[in-house]
Amino acid sequence: MDFGAFKSPQFDNASIDETISRIREMNERLIETSKTAGRASLDAYEATLKSMVDFSKKSAGGTQLDWLSALATAHAQFIQDLSAAYIKATREALK
Repeated sequence: MDFGAFKSPQFDNASIDETISRIREMNERLIETSKTAGRASLDAYEATLKSMVDFSKKSAGGTQLDWLSALATAHAQFIQDLSAAYIKATREALK
């Protein structure tokens, strides 16, 4: 078989640069859209946790057993502190 008849493809540098530019722009839009969706999910997660913690604190105040009230309050505070650290770190990652 004679490979001399095959020619290597010719590329237009301008079209290659345009293609690279379009791919780069598409990637940047995808990253920004993903960050926006991530922030929206994080906001919903934060609101859900806040509601849960508020309910736990309110429930803790409704019991007549001091030890149960203290346990529920400590648990609510633990969840609030832990989630605050997680949410802060996640927001930093989404910048």
